[in-house]
Amino acid sequence: MVALFKKEINSFFSSPVGYLVIGLFLIISGLFLWVFKGEFNILDNGFADLNSFFYLAPWIFLFLIPALSMRAFSEESRQGTLEMLLTKPLSGFQIVFGKYLGVVFLSVIALLPTLLYVYSVYQLGDPTGNLDSGSTIGSYIGLIFLVGSYTAIGIFASSLSSNQIVSFIIAVFLSFGMYIGFDGISDILPGYGLDKFGMSSHYQSVSQGVIDTSDLIYFISLIFFFIILTIIQIQRQRKHGGPLKLIIGALLVVVILNYLGSSFYERFDLTQDKRYTLNEATLETINDIQEPLIIDIFLEGDNFPSEFRRLKRETEVLLTAFKSINKGVKFSFINPLEDPESREENIKQLSQRGLTPMQLTVQESGRSSQEVIFPWALASYNGVTVKIPLVKNKLGARQDELVNNSVQHLEYAFADGFSKLLYPKRRKIAVLKGNGQLQNRYIADFVKTLREYYFIAPFTLDSVVTVPQKTLDSLLAFDLIISAKPNELFSEGEKFVLDQFTMNGGKSLWLVDAVAMDTDSLLNDFGKGIATPRDLNLTDFFFKYGLRINPVLVSDLYSAPITLASGEGSQAQFNQLPWFYSPLINSQSNHPISKNLNLIKLDFANPIDTLKNDLKKTILLQSSLLTKLEGVPRNISLEVATKEPDPKEYSSGPQSIAVLIEGEFISVYNNRIKPLNLRNPRDKGIESKMIVVADGDIIKNEMGRNGPMELGFDRWTGQLYGNKEFLLNAVNYLLDDNGLINIRSKDLSLAFLDQQKIAQNGTFYKLLNIVLPLIVLALFGWLFQIFRRKKYTL
Repeated sequence: MVALFKKEINSFFSSPVGYLVIGLFLIISGLFLWVFKGEFNILDNGFADLNSFFYLAPWIFLFLIPALSMRAFSEESRQGTLEMLLTKPLSGFQIVFGKYLGVVFLSVIALLPTLLYVYSVYQLGDPTGNLDSGSTIGSYIGLIFLVGSYTAIGIFASSLSSNQIVSFIIAVFLSFGMYIGFDGISDILPGYGLDKFGMSSHYQSVSQGVIDTSDLIYFISLIFFFIILTIIQIQRQRKHGGPLKLIIGALLVVVILNYLGSSFYERFDLTQDKRYTLNEATLETINDIQEPLIIDIFLEGDNFPSEFRRLKRETEVLLTAFKSINKGVKFSFINPLEDPESREENIKQLSQRGLTPMQLTVQESGRSSQEVIFPWALASYNGVTVKIPLVKNKLGARQDELVNNSVQHLEYAFADGFSKLLYPKRRKIAVLKGNGQLQNRYIADFVKTLREYYFIAPFTLDSVVTVPQKTLDSLLAFDLIISAKPNELFSEGEKFVLDQFTMNGGKSLWLVDAVAMDTDSLLNDFGKGIATPRDLNLTDFFFKYGLRINPVLVSDLYSAPITLASGEGSQAQFNQLPWFYSPLINSQSNHPISKNLNLIKLDFANPIDTLKNDLKKTILLQSSLLTKLEGVPRNISLEVATKEPDPKEYSSGPQSIAVLIEGEFISVYNNRIKPLNLRNPRDKGIESKMIVVADGDIIKNEMGRNGPMELGFDRWTGQLYGNKEFLLNAVNYLLDDNGLINIRSKDLSLAFLDQQKIAQNGTFYKLLNIVLPLIVLALFGWLFQIFRRKKYTL
């Protein structure tokens, strides 16, 4: 068998056809990946990976390997040497496998120059070396298994005809059918899992750097299946049936192996950031799908920038992973703008459903153009549909940063959407009233959003004095309380009931101001107001839990603008001026509540000190380094917006504004006289959580002509801040039992190419990756011929 293997190698490199085939492969790959404009161009895509190559390679190998394998048995039959080969003391398996290994070896030789692509991407990365080596290695493993499968098909096709061209056509046809044909049949006959019979679904997973034992077993089974068919064909040449029972037994082993491989398998994510390893909460959600879950993704179009093509690809990979876990997941990509006649109507209908379009800047041939896309998905289950955002917006972010944030958010976005469809609402939230909290219209948008997840009801503590135990029992029927910007004192009785709610495991979200001031108070004829301390009688309450909200104002140079009018009547103009009392929080926290958020807008916020005790405290929001603290009482005037600030005064450093407390709380009234007679009051609580935000306006939505506007939307600037997402994450974290919110802490980062290096050295790398592989191939051929000449001369 070894001699036959060597013979195949020698005969291939002795012919100019062999060099021509490999040379064509290298030229075509180099041109598509480094020169031709399109989705495969590595430099245009801007990502420091070889995904373009691994998506392109199967289609090139679809023709390359049949060209390498077509002569394996066809040439032997044409020259009449096959009969002589069959008389050798070699089994059918040894003959077939020797030739098979020869073609595989040649294919791997053809692949070796592509390692130059790896080097180039490594050098062009931002920073240098920003290449996921684990993913690249896994992708090469997948490509080698695909090569092995194509080769087995090509060897079989070669045994069917003595004409090399006929063998080539048969091999291309069979390879195409096995690679993509079953996907087409599966589209026609959905629900039967026919796509799993094709190579494409198995290769796509491995080409991402995810090694699944079931995929490897599939490729190995496919290889041996076609090798067995080739052996049968060769045995026919020997005029006898051969070990037919062994062949049938081997086929049964192949079937059994694939069945076991699909039932018991291991999955190895070789990517550096484990991006394709799904969270346990996600897996649990996917496994709970009992009926078809239909997903329509509108992230489809012809002129997408490379970043959004990548987002589409990552979305497809994620949904494919979902589908591999549960066949009930079905998805399709739809371009709602494809038909010019229905374009406007589709835009109108999608916008009415809350799917806001997004405008992209597309750079092509030095020209910029605008494209409209709908970065949304609709998921439907049992007649209920939810919308799923695919783009994670962040003010001031470039398109590449936008897509990076979005890819990081994808798993949570889909898992959260599926959770809404699968699980009925079971948690209850009490919105506290009676202590001067914000009116319903100012929290309407956030409450509307919460209703998608939870039961919501108002709750007052007015009955504490008359029926304290009943009040506490009623409150304990809820899982979470929200107090949105109270401005009236809490009595000791009310505090005691709230304290016992926490001691019994109740969760709390406090949005409080320690200073009485808001922007609306300045909208008077004088444009002035007085900021004063606000006493809510909660100082000892939070102090016992390890916090102190200081009655001072946070002024931050990194802030949102305020819109003020100048002039009168028809001459009035609206100007946006810096307003340092509205800090913009760019969260750097890795906590799932505040990670990967858009900027959060605050209004007259206060700093929080954390005090030492046994409770775990996590800072969720902080002001910027350029912060100044201003004591109260003090006059606040809109004229501040027109004055140039002195940066030297903004030296207080980052100030904590939102804090998460977790653990077993100690009662505020431990070792104190209880203000109310409650049944079995607790001095030490069970495990609970509490979030305190020292800004009540963080939850306040603006009012428009048609009612409440979306929380975080600034009608003057058109910006949408991250307030709602932060608060929703906070509530979900406080009430999350299955850990779904923790998906947000997953740390993913797309690797980008350095555009400056591309501008300076792009031509060099284009030439390097096209010319050098050909030079290496020519040098190899020259040395091989010299070695061969010397060998036979001697």
